[in-house]
Amino acid sequence: MYFALQVHDTGPSPESTILVPGDILGYYRYMGTKMKRGILSFDLTGTLATFKFCDAVYFEGLPQLYAARYGVSFEEARDYLKSQYDTLGEEIPEWYDIRYWFHRFGLGDGWTELLRAYASHIEYYPEAPEILERYSGEYELVLITNAAREFMEVEIEPIREYFTRTISCVSDFGEVKKTPDFYGKVCRSLGRRPEEITHVGDHWQFDFVAPRGHGLRAFYLDRTGRREGEHILHNLTELRDRLI
Repeated sequence: MYFALQVHDTGPSPESTILVPGDILGYYRYMGTKMKRGILSFDLTGTLATFKFCDAVYFEGLPQLYAARYGVSFEEARDYLKSQYDTLGEEIPEWYDIRYWFHRFGLGDGWTELLRAYASHIEYYPEAPEILERYSGEYELVLITNAAREFMEVEIEPIREYFTRTISCVSDFGEVKKTPDFYGKVCRSLGRRPEEITHVGDHWQFDFVAPRGHGLRAFYLDRTGRREGEHILHNLTELRDRLI
């Protein structure tokens, strides 16, 4: 069976009709309306970006503000703030929220100015921009980070164009990405099934165990090179051999 397919052109005969086998036409219709590009999601700090910006904000910028506000030395302020950060830990959402720390330390609401002041410290791993460029045409790229949105938006400015969606776990869901259930929420938010998403990140529990627990494909990025395995990456370039 053959179907008539209208072909439009800009030449002397702007429209003509050709016959296409029905099974081929059906295939292309299916591909065009049913198939979606897979999603490739990335963590941010430690995966795409180094810790340079984060460390500068929390261990230099905030201590300087605290020292000026309370009349103590920079070293005293830094040691005190570090001890306060440690009272929460990485599984508590507030740990990632710079607004929380400004309010807790009585520093007003100048977090945006502080983040902008330290934007020059933003640094990406050498292979990160190339990987984003390479896969942005093959996948829908999504960012999934624990960083609060205020922090995230500044840190991703130079690479924002590559992402179709950015998710701040803390700002958008009020939790960190430590459980399979959280990734279920991500799937529903994206309107995708778990098997349509591949996640890459540098935290064993947050970026590997938790997403795999909900059925996502995941790769653990171990830049130290200590771990080995089918789903272990030592740098993002190794994705080329895994995403086939």
